[in-house]
Amino acid sequence: MTNATDYFAAAPTPASCWRAIVLFGRNVASYKFALAETLLAQKRSGSDLIKLEELAVPFAKAICRHLQHSPIQGTSASSQFLERCRSFAQGNTSEDQLRDATVRLGFINVIDAFHNVNGEGVPTRFFVDERSSGGGLRLTDHFLTLAESAHAVNLPFEIEARWRLVETSWRLGLHEKLITLSDRSSNPELVTAGDGRRVPVTSARHALSGYQKGKCFYCGTTITLISGADQSAEVDHLLPHALMSRGVRLNLDGVWNLVLSCRDCNRGPRGKFALLPVVDYLARLATRNDYYVSSHHPLRETIMLQTGITAEQRCQFLRDAYHKAAELLVHTWRADSREDATL
Repeated sequence: MTNATDYFAAAPTPASCWRAIVLFGRNVASYKFALAETLLAQKRSGSDLIKLEELAVPFAKAICRHLQHSPIQGTSASSQFLERCRSFAQGNTSEDQLRDATVRLGFINVIDAFHNVNGEGVPTRFFVDERSSGGGLRLTDHFLTLAESAHAVNLPFEIEARWRLVETSWRLGLHEKLITLSDRSSNPELVTAGDGRRVPVTSARHALSGYQKGKCFYCGTTITLISGADQSAEVDHLLPHALMSRGVRLNLDGVWNLVLSCRDCNRGPRGKFALLPVVDYLARLATRNDYYVSSHHPLRETIMLQTGITAEQRCQFLRDAYHKAAELLVHTWRADSREDATL
């Protein structure tokens, strides 16, 4: 089965390694997301060393913001740090007290564990721990490269989407409930699966982006999550949704069949529209879906129950689904590749 190492092994760029941390790292608390968000938002003024005192308040406030809509921010039964964050959110703790508590309690595990994915460190490190010698974290050249890259604009959205998905998994208990994406608000939101109607898929953009490394699934062009931008990402059904009106009894709105596409590939003059993509894309889709499963994504259970428990079963499901589609949609489509679209 495809795993986190496979995700960045083909192209271990700073962006791929960062996304592996956000998408595949263990989730016993939300601190990793808060630290990633805080690092990206730091205004650097010459020095690469960021003191814990500088990180503490924005780090804690990111968690306080999420506590407002999701009281569960970890799997531990209790946490002194989270209690102090709740106290601050309720107006019972000052910002100075929050800073002191965060420096003392908030960074204990997250700094050591940040670069670990599936028990191993990613090949690219974004900071060096200098708490004992300098009182903070020293940003590496890899982080500075990432922060100045074309991917940087998408990364905060991807962190937020992953954070919300993990919160939902803690709240709902995914071993007992199926979940699907809802478009009830501007933020990706998960609700329990219900009446079987077509699910609006626009809000899936943020959750899909990281698993495609910020690229169009078809041609490899770098895409953005900023609505209205020239290369704004669009959600596409790989097997066209029109098949459902032709008698194909598959949940084509399922995330297993949703990919992010650039506008040209989705609906440009030579776009895919309701055509069936060539079979070559099937292996790429299987790889992307395996990333969800191996990362313990909140949609993991849904994908496995819809397409198969094992990697072999999931591949067979995709082959069978594609065969059904090909019987009805004779003509196929291939993108004009402009960049490397390898996932």
